[in-house]
Amino acid sequence: MVSHAHQGTTSSALTRMNVNAARLLGVPADGYAHLLGLAPEHLDDDLCRAPVATSIRIVELAAVHASWPEVALLLAQQAGMGSLGVWDYLFTAAPTPLEGIRDAATYLAAIADTSTDSVRITEDGGHVTISHINRADLTHEGACAVLACALAVYQRRLSEAAQRRLVPLRVSLAAGAPRRHDALTRLYGTRAIDFEAPVSSITFLAADLTAPAPRAQPGLSAVLRRHAEQTLASSIALHNWLDLFRTALASVHDETTPALPAVARRMNLSTRTLQRRLDDHGTTWSHELEAVRRAHVTRLLRGTDLGIEAIAARSGYADARALRRAVQRWYGTTPAGLRRAGGLHGDTDAPESHR
Repeated sequence: MVSHAHQGTTSSALTRMNVNAARLLGVPADGYAHLLGLAPEHLDDDLCRAPVATSIRIVELAAVHASWPEVALLLAQQAGMGSLGVWDYLFTAAPTPLEGIRDAATYLAAIADTSTDSVRITEDGGHVTISHINRADLTHEGACAVLACALAVYQRRLSEAAQRRLVPLRVSLAAGAPRRHDALTRLYGTRAIDFEAPVSSITFLAADLTAPAPRAQPGLSAVLRRHAEQTLASSIALHNWLDLFRTALASVHDETTPALPAVARRMNLSTRTLQRRLDDHGTTWSHELEAVRRAHVTRLLRGTDLGIEAIAARSGYADARALRRAVQRWYGTTPAGLRRAGGLHGDTDAPESHR
């Protein structure tokens, strides 16, 4: 359903939700603006898809200012009908709310990263359970808020389809019990909430979801499904800030030995700000410089007949001896051995931190 090019991204609408929630919780704009790495017009363009890591990090920042149930409630409040584009109307156009959530689950890629997230719908007698499965490596607080919000959005859209507030029989969350439940009670309209479940899920009476949807229109669901497919096919995956930094570092490296001030100038940042942002993204200048040097040295060894001294000079090493030590550390062999091996190392010319 979703192309490989769009894995690791979410719709800009989800990113906007997270930004709005962070702003309302008092997270200053300079606390997350650099994480976006996007122009404002990109964030407002529903054809653009922002990196998942960007949205996750913004939720983590929000969770510093409030408990995860409060963050989940605030996130869900940003998700008014239509805020998630055509995906929202898949619920209300279908003949029944149950068929609507099935369509929404099929086209989850229109808003989320289906390499890590999926929706499972199970019917058991008079009950229907909607589970949201997330396989991403999230921090605890951020994951709790995101998953709790996802279930609330399904409940909200199903209620829109039914044209009345649907109260779940039970909510199960893959999270430890928080100190206070009041935000979650407001979120779902029930106190029947379980914690430490294997999977986050929400359960309704089947009769609530199989009754005819008042606003359903014959043929509209098919039109919206095609629109969802076209939207995904024409969407654009945007780079995050770290990708932009690595592009700037590589371009400077092509000209000369990279220096922190030169890359900072290219990105219109101070050196201190650049180092802080690298830290925010879990990396350092020295680690990134090592990665780009490794890629550069590997390309020169495999793709040219340059001598070791010349490659060392072009890669920022003091001499051939320093280069040999680096290659030994990276690959466990000598530059000559790496050159002889040719393509036997597969994709090792792509630095690990850039994969």
